[in-house]
Amino acid sequence: MIFIDSNIPMYLVGTSHPHKLDCQRLLERAVAEGSRLVTDVEVLQEILHRYSSVRRMDAVQPAFEALLGIVDEVFALELQDAQRAKELLLGVKGLSARDAVHLATMERYGVRQILSFDKGFDVYPLVTRIS
Repeated sequence: MIFIDSNIPMYLVGTSHPHKLDCQRLLERAVAEGSRLVTDVEVLQEILHRYSSVRRMDAVQPAFEALLGIVDEVFALELQDAQRAKELLLGVKGLSARDAVHLATMERYGVRQILSFDKGFDVYPLVTRIS
């Protein structure tokens, strides 16, 4: 299983960006290899937050469609995820709150790989970042 981070759909549907082609290539490879692609509902919230903060409401629907069109499952967040995220945030130096939430959810579902350009995930040794 490979977790898809919020930057992936935003690079796919956004304007020209150095990672746009990388995203396409990495996703094509994951699909060709038969990888199960997953995300969590927090990634959808991040898309909403990012595009509303930059007043790009026109990009919300395409980003949702891009993400939901490639993932096999969207994990819900539960209280145990928030509690584990708190533990990670307090115990792993350099980890952001949003990354801790994703990592907690990934732990619960046994996901060990994440497709992301966010180097913040590199501080957590139990997950491999694909970029």
